[in-house]
Amino acid sequence: MTPIEKEQTAEAKAPRHVAIVMDGNRRWAAKRHLPKKLGHKAGVDAVRKIVRAAGDLGVEYLTLFGFSSENWNRGPEEVSDLMGLLRLFIRGDLAELHQNGVQIKIIGERTHLDPDIISLIEEAETLTADNTNLHLVIAFNYGGHLEIAAAVRRIAHKIANGEIKPDQITPDTIEAHLDTAGIPHPDLVIRTSGEKRLSNFLLWQSAYSEFIFTDVLWPDFTKDTLADAVSEFRSRDRRFGEG
Repeated sequence: MTPIEKEQTAEAKAPRHVAIVMDGNRRWAAKRHLPKKLGHKAGVDAVRKIVRAAGDLGVEYLTLFGFSSENWNRGPEEVSDLMGLLRLFIRGDLAELHQNGVQIKIIGERTHLDPDIISLIEEAETLTADNTNLHLVIAFNYGGHLEIAAAVRRIAHKIANGEIKPDQITPDTIEAHLDTAGIPHPDLVIRTSGEKRLSNFLLWQSAYSEFIFTDVLWPDFTKDTLADAVSEFRSRDRRFGEG
């Protein structure tokens, strides 16, 4: 194989969609004897860097797990801090993201979110809807089980209304009713901080994803860390269940 052919093959193996479980903000703060709030703030700073890095590395879709539906069980002060950081991120970064051609989509339940946060989310999605340089998906108040249950409810309503018959339901039917409808499945799922589990993240979508678990805490995750993960992904032989 010629060097050009090798380069083309490597490029073909590059992940189109990278999804990241951003874990380790609190441990990062604890190691530095800082309050949790500063750990989460450092995590937002890392988000900014990785959004830029993803585009530079040729990633088309970047999904970030920002706030789990289970995170409501954390202390009220920490939850309030996380909500405040989402507000600051959208208000402070939306103009730059839009200018750089980033399309923003937020997936997850919006029922329990404050009205001003819902308005900010809708503004961000509407403003950036036609952008194509990078598709940034933020999973906020998201849980994979809740997403699948909601999809089943939507399908059930259509059955009740006579729009579809039960024997017409296929995996594609379910796919079309998920929060991520129209978004390609993640080729690569990364989790930081050393934990080795999905934690209810993109359960349906990650059926054939490659997984990389790194000990790096999320605030310390850099473009080089992402580039290393992409390089490892390219070295893998994806078989999609074919043996």
